[in-house]
Amino acid sequence: MSKDLLAKAKRVVVKVGSSSLTGSAGTALDSSAVAKLVDVVAELKAANKEVVIVTSAAIAAGMAPLGLTTRPTDLATQQAAASVGQGLLIAKYTEQFSKHQIVASQVLLTGDEVEEVSKRENAQRTLFRLLELGVVPIINENDSVVTEEIRMGDNDRLAALVSQLISADLLVLVSDVDALYDAPPSQAGANRVPTVSSLSELSNFKIGGVGASGVGSGGMVTKIQAAEIATENGATMLLTNLANLPDALSGADVGTLFLARTNS
Repeated sequence: MSKDLLAKAKRVVVKVGSSSLTGSAGTALDSSAVAKLVDVVAELKAANKEVVIVTSAAIAAGMAPLGLTTRPTDLATQQAAASVGQGLLIAKYTEQFSKHQIVASQVLLTGDEVEEVSKRENAQRTLFRLLELGVVPIINENDSVVTEEIRMGDNDRLAALVSQLISADLLVLVSDVDALYDAPPSQAGANRVPTVSSLSELSNFKIGGVGASGVGSGGMVTKIQAAEIATENGATMLLTNLANLPDALSGADVGTLFLARTNS
C-alpha cells in the first residue's frame, strides 16, 4: 500500500533539515547534499509531480562565513546568520536546479503568513501560480525577522502548514534521523516504526529531541506535530533521511510512513 500511495501522490512538499544540508556544527553548506536532494526532486518533476521544497539551513549556512563554530543562542546573532545564509542557500539550490533545466524560486514565509486568512490567500495564490509555471518554489522561514519560530524549530510545522495550504498529497520530512523509533535510536533495543496508522499508537513511545548535529532546532516532537497537521488534512507523511530518500520514495521498507486519516 505504501508504494501505491507514494506513486499516486501528484503534489509533494519536501522539507529538509539543516543537519541534512550542512553536517556538523560550524560547517558550510554541503554541495553534494544539496545536489542529491535536487536530483531526487528532479526525478519527481520528471514523473509529472508538482514539488515544493521547505528548506532549513539559512542560519547554519551563515555560520561559517561569520566565523561561528556553534549555533548562536542569542536571537540577534541567529538573525544575522540567517541574513547571511539565505542568499548562499538559494544560490546553491538555483545552481543545482539549473543543471536539470528547472527554474527554482525563493519564497520567504512565516507561520502567520500561512495561517492568517488574508496573507494565506496571497501565499496560496503565489505558490499555485509558480507550480503552474513549472517552478520549484523553495520556501524558507524568514529567520532574519521572525522570533518565536527560530527558537522552536518550526520549519517542520511550516512544511505541514504549506502542505495544507496547497492541498498536497504527500509531505516528506528529510531529517538526520532515518525514521521514527519507539525509543531514542541510540538506545539499545530501539525499533524502527515502519508505518503509523494513527498517532494514538505513539502514546507509549519515548520521543527524542534535537539531533546530535547541533545545527538544527527542531526534533522528533516537531515532526510528530507536523504529522498531525498533515495527516488530519488528508496528506500522507514520510519521514526519512537524505541517504534513504530515493529508496523511500520508491516504496522501499525504509523510513516511517504516517498514513493520512483518509487512508488509515
